[in-house]
Amino acid sequence: QLDLLWTRKQNVMYNLFDWPTQKHSKLIILAIANTMDLPERIMMNRVASRLVRPSSFYCSPVLWSGGGGGGRCLLILAKLFSQLVGNIVAALSGDARRCLDICRRATEICEFSSQKRTPEIVRMAHVTEAIDEMFSSPYINAIRNASLHEQIFLKAILAEFRRAGVEEATVQQVYHQHVVLCRIEGMQSPTISEIMAICSRLGACRLLLVESSNKYLHMRVRLNISQDDVMYALRDE
Repeated sequence: QLDLLWTRKQNVMYNLFDWPTQKHSKLIILAIANTMDLPERIMMNRVASRLVRPSSFYCSPVLWSGGGGGGRCLLILAKLFSQLVGNIVAALSGDARRCLDICRRATEICEFSSQKRTPEIVRMAHVTEAIDEMFSSPYINAIRNASLHEQIFLKAILAEFRRAGVEEATVQQVYHQHVVLCRIEGMQSPTISEIMAICSRLGACRLLLVESSNKYLHMRVRLNISQDDVMYALRDE
């Protein structure tokens, strides 16, 4: 669990990954991550420089779907296709498992839509439909229909989570990020009272888990949905 080794200066992770590079070192570290952008997400440059990574994400070359009597779909994930799907998913989610889930669902969609007995190649239209399916939920629709400052507040939460390295923050910490984002967009920053109202509305929609207390700005908040879903809902069409 790499996140358990995370510290603000990341000295523990640096020393761990730097160890095999030392002269006469007999240590080899093999690490498997379920995200395609782990170094970019949580590692400083000096830590990431200690890693040797494959040049690209590579899926299983062939996935075969279909049962006896039904139409069969052969999903050929050649290197180019796996890179294409991987890049699309990476833009929405860093989770490699979700990439495989999308490939599996795209195969099923192709199989169900095909009435032919011969294998049919899964196309990007099937992948797009699978992505829309997997990232569609009432929560995502609620985010898309939220007010501009409510959406900025969610972006501020993501920014604070990335800065702190933990998926929990106080309203005050999120407010600072909100002000920065407003300045970047050339917008007027909301007042403290308005921020508290925004936080309350998002909590009422169950998009946020808000600490129940009278701490006001020091209340702690967490997302009630995954960061990937928030980023997908807030992405530009």
